[in-house]
Amino acid sequence: MKRRSSRRRAKTRRISPLAIGRFLAVTAIAMGLASCAIAPSSRYPAKSDAKPHAGVASAHRLPIHGVDVSKWQGKVDWAALRQAGTKFAFIKATEGGDHVDSRFLENWWGAKNAGIPRGAYHFVYWCRPAHEQAAWFKKNVPQDPEALPPVLDVEWNGESVNCPRKVPREQALAMIDVMLKEMEAHTGKRPIIYTDITFHKEILEGEFTDYPFWIRSVAAEPHERYNNRRWTFWQFTTTGRVPGVSGDVDRNTFYGTENQWRMFVQSACDPRDHHRLKPMGVCRDLDPVQTASIDE
Repeated sequence: MKRRSSRRRAKTRRISPLAIGRFLAVTAIAMGLASCAIAPSSRYPAKSDAKPHAGVASAHRLPIHGVDVSKWQGKVDWAALRQAGTKFAFIKATEGGDHVDSRFLENWWGAKNAGIPRGAYHFVYWCRPAHEQAAWFKKNVPQDPEALPPVLDVEWNGESVNCPRKVPREQALAMIDVMLKEMEAHTGKRPIIYTDITFHKEILEGEFTDYPFWIRSVAAEPHERYNNRRWTFWQFTTTGRVPGVSGDVDRNTFYGTENQWRMFVQSACDPRDHHRLKPMGVCRDLDPVQTASIDE
């Protein structure tokens, strides 16, 4: 029995290095594939979606995520939002020429105190003159050089009680142009244009190419819904769940890398446009110590 045991031990010693090597190789490959599979959902493990859609899965692979909020989100715990990995927030400020979101200033300063870069947005009311809406935004949104660029939210509002109608394309474009210029004069930063699929197709295709776009597409990747439109921000779900907000919240992502995000925050300008727009006075200077190449 001792001799048989010795032979078995010897045989085990001869086979085990090869077997173990193969096992480790297969295990390493499997673990690598598994890590790739879980990467999109593990970047922000505290965030989720009440109604996830496979068509926007690629948004989860991008490194910079944020939210947009209004009074409908109730009281926001901004510290919890930041802890969950929120890198930016767009906050509703004004609508038309006489409405201020009731939680705007609370959210505005709450986000800043939590260290979350934030920008204010104005929801356009098509039955009010553009210059009146611009004046209302300027009256109610503080001038903060550290804020993100402001946002002009342009979409049809068919559910409005007072103004559900659409306006002609030429009129809409003229109104948008007035408000963009006035918002830039007030904040010192070129505004971002937020829009949805229908409004973009009917009004914005081919227009305002020197402005960053924030687009809504919750069932497909942006290029499948927007004709020839490069985007800077993408709203990919309206049913997101994030610590710090009770119930649904819009989730958004930035197009680029962490370095490109630093460039955007620092210059108030899409990094892809910096070289072209900086001589026009649109973009701020970049700190070469803080930012690397535009492609990184």
